Amino acid sequence: MINVYVIIVTYNGLHWIDKCIGSIQKSSLQPKIIIVDNASTDDTCKKIQEQYSEVHLIQLKDNIGFGRANNIGIKKAYEFGATNFFLLNQDAWVESDTIEKLATMQNKNPEFAILSPMHLNGQGTALDYNFSIYIVPFACPNLYSDFCLDMVADKAYEVDFVNAAAWLLTRECIEKIGGFNPSFFHYAEDDNFIQRVHYYKFKVGIYPLCKIFHDRESRPSYSSEDEFEKFKRACIKKYSNPFSKNNITKDMSLLKISILQLLLKGRINTAKALLKQHKILSEIKGLVSKNLNKSIKGEQLCFLND
Repeated sequence: MINVYVIIVTYNGLHWIDKCIGSIQKSSLQPKIIIVDNASTDDTCKKIQEQYSEVHLIQLKDNIGFGRANNIGIKKAYEFGATNFFLLNQDAWVESDTIEKLATMQNKNPEFAILSPMHLNGQGTALDYNFSIYIVPFACPNLYSDFCLDMVADKAYEVDFVNAAAWLLTRECIEKIGGFNPSFFHYAEDDNFIQRVHYYKFKVGIYPLCKIFHDRESRPSYSSEDEFEKFKRACIKKYSNPFSKNNITKDMSLLKISILQLLLKGRINTAKALLKQHKILSEIKGLVSKNLNKSIKGEQLCFLND
């Protein structure tokens, strides 16, 4: 028996909450909904409590990040007996048959630990741009051609990567791979999760006969990230990859040698920049190494009990 739970992480999502929850309520499968709110400062939680009392709402006191908040919802759904876990962005919504079609296809093809529909933009007038990059021929053989020639097959097309705006996960996936790596706060956590999916020899797929709408266009613009924050996230991604042969301790030693060489040459500013990078590696080394080791040990429900 299919028992799908939809998990939505919200953060100041009042603008989309009616479309998001409303679309799930109209779903032919009628899944249960768990929302984990990351300490919103708008009326998102008030709206849910007043108009969507059937939703299981978990309100966090602090914003703990996208991945860790999802982990809380996934764990709760697992305890409730979910067979499939549909992770949906707060700024996305589904058609009435999307979840049922995905769940039916995934249960026929359980080797696809992650199955995602086609992602349209918020207006439904085009493919979501980022999503369109994930289905190019070298990343997803045949789908691009079949889609353009109106010959799309009723099957799951294997893909290297698809972002976590709309992921359907199997219970086996949750048990063997676990949740998102808590080394990541926001962005790149889905890259790492898919790396682990491949590490455990599962597949990632697109089922093109159903779709979601992903309204990136209405997101508020935030101030640009500091370059060192970008560097930090890139390093966490690099050293958290289970396939990677990169050694953070060795790289820190090489970086230290470079800093000393630059100082001897009088290139003080460049040396200072590398020193900041070395400091970042020092900050993340312990946590990244610990979580990488944990993610490749095969621990059941990895990261869901953290």
